[in-house]
Amino acid sequence: MLPKYTIPVIAAAGFAFAVYSVAVGAKPAPVSQHLAEPAKAPFSSYIAAAGIIEAKTNNINIGTPVAGIVKRIFVKWGDKVRAGGALFALDDRELAAELGVRMSELARAKAVVSEAGAILADVKSQLDIVEGITDRRAISVDDLERRRNAVLIARAKLDSAGAQAEAAAAMVRAAQTNIDRLTVRSPVDAEVLQVNIRPGEYAQTGFLATPLMMIGNVDNLHVRVDIDENDAWRFLGDARAAASLRGNRDYKASLSFVRVEPFVLPKRSLTGDSTERVDTRVLQVIYSFRRGDLPAYVGQQMDVFIEAPSAAGAAQTQRPLKDAEKGKES
Repeated sequence: MLPKYTIPVIAAAGFAFAVYSVAVGAKPAPVSQHLAEPAKAPFSSYIAAAGIIEAKTNNINIGTPVAGIVKRIFVKWGDKVRAGGALFALDDRELAAELGVRMSELARAKAVVSEAGAILADVKSQLDIVEGITDRRAISVDDLERRRNAVLIARAKLDSAGAQAEAAAAMVRAAQTNIDRLTVRSPVDAEVLQVNIRPGEYAQTGFLATPLMMIGNVDNLHVRVDIDENDAWRFLGDARAAASLRGNRDYKASLSFVRVEPFVLPKRSLTGDSTERVDTRVLQVIYSFRRGDLPAYVGQQMDVFIEAPSAAGAAQTQRPLKDAEKGKES
């Protein structure tokens, strides 16, 4: 049997623990420190937008005109290539064998041309001998006509052989072109951004979610800025713009306006989830900056600020434009 003070002691201990728990829980949670301070706009009135860095030539996804096994890779990440420079080559053994057959057919056709030319020269020399006889009684008219017809036939055979030789040469050029198509080349002066194939892998044609290679000219970098459609009416092409690298606002640069792509399209999410619904539409504006201004890479995100008038100021800016349009209509 428990002592008579056991239950009151347990109750008092429970009450003390409850008081302690309430006291500890009432303390404010410590404020977490930011890993990186958010970027600050250098303008008093501005449009804030997200941007992504891309190559000056846009990011070019390299494909192949024909499918096949990759035979050789000529470049690696970061290499600079000239326009027309080889990027990778596919297995060409089958087409090389076909080229050998075409070359033999061309050689045979040339031999037929040489033979037809020799025959023509022979019958023509015989005709010249006969026509050189001054006494027509020494040769019959039928024999003379037969020799003339033989020359015409030999000339026709030579023309036919020449046409067959040209056809054979065209087949050789076609085979050489097909072999050359197996070597994929750079369309522009660029830098290799991605290499997603290796020798022995099968390269497919058509649109691929992961490109075989990605290249682009990165002498100057472009920033593709997504301006929300709610702010698009405030955007002015000659306005100043600045951007900071995502994650470190101290890395910032002034941007130069390049162009506006005048089609408002659904905002592209960077999550890669194809089932995600995006209800926001954006106007895409392209800016540029020198590559040496920031330690930036293609595909990196930036916080972009574009100087813009306030709502009232923007309305005043747009009104003269509307009045000018009315004047043109009248």
